[in-house]
Amino acid sequence: MTLAFIPSPAHGVVYLGPIPLRGYAFCIIIGVFVAVWLGNKRWIARGGRSGTVADIAVWAVPFGLVGGRLYHVITDYELYFSEGRDWVDAFKIWEGGLGIWGAIALGAVGAWIGCRRRGIPLPAYADAIAPGIAIAQAIGRWGNWFNQELYGKPTDLPWALKITSSADGRVPGTYHPTFLYESLWCIGVALLVIWADRRFKLGHGRAFALYVAAYCVGRFWIEYMRVDDAHHILGLRLNDWTAMAVFLLAVIYIVISAKIRPGREAIVEPGAADDDTDTDTAKAKGDDADPRDKAEVKAEDNAEVEAQDKAEVKAEAEDKAAGDDAEAAEDEAADKDEAVKDEANGEAGATKAGKS
Repeated sequence: MTLAFIPSPAHGVVYLGPIPLRGYAFCIIIGVFVAVWLGNKRWIARGGRSGTVADIAVWAVPFGLVGGRLYHVITDYELYFSEGRDWVDAFKIWEGGLGIWGAIALGAVGAWIGCRRRGIPLPAYADAIAPGIAIAQAIGRWGNWFNQELYGKPTDLPWALKITSSADGRVPGTYHPTFLYESLWCIGVALLVIWADRRFKLGHGRAFALYVAAYCVGRFWIEYMRVDDAHHILGLRLNDWTAMAVFLLAVIYIVISAKIRPGREAIVEPGAADDDTDTDTAKAKGDDADPRDKAEVKAEDNAEVEAQDKAEVKAEAEDKAAGDDAEAAEDEAADKDEAVKDEANGEAGATKAGKS
């Protein structure tokens, strides 16, 4: 007898009038916002511009959703294209079904397009958003809880998940909450990447590769616990093989990249450093640079302007006075010259008359 368990929601959707509000979709949306927020903080810390992560996410997120859905539909095609199934259901993403492998692969293509348009190196961008993606996955996994899907083997542990739905072959009972295991594992991966990035100054895509490798380790044992239908190869589920292959690729990338490009990028976004310098200069000249009250500063500025105006008026008056004095002196000198000439002419006339 199970003494405690995690209850499943009675409904995965709530209607606001005619508008359905689905828990699965909300989890994905919230996860995206958190990933962009954290990625933006890390990008700014690396020397990038605020808002760049969101601009590139406009490309990455739609590509990621399409890629995740394609992977799910291709690997579980019988759910949509076998006899008695409706292929239109393949487009109903709100009912669940996103493969993280396809989401990351095609999302990277979208991110590459966005980075190329802005002249940004994709590995640097990937390093900045890696922990955010892990947290987004942690939040997104709760969408499986709303849909009562992707649980593990039966158990009577106190944290067992109670399934109440019998749709699509489900058997009501208590099972391992693999969605919860993966959610907690993803949070641990995010913390690991943040710590390692600070400790070892990871760059050139190595922080992202660490996230991929760490996630694959957890996904392998969690996937092994699941009991939902899946393709098997040599006794292992398809996603187990995928996790092993991707893990090896991530580790190989870390080793080779560390040898070819040690350290991290000095510049992650061209021109961002110049923007910061201009902003700091503007702030130094602005009101924030003066600790005094703004009204006081403004009054002093007005007083300085008034004093300057008075000085200019006084200078003009002095110049005018000096000009007037010069002109008067010239007139006086001219009068004296004229008088001298008249006197000389008078003497000359008198002399001439005496001779006569």
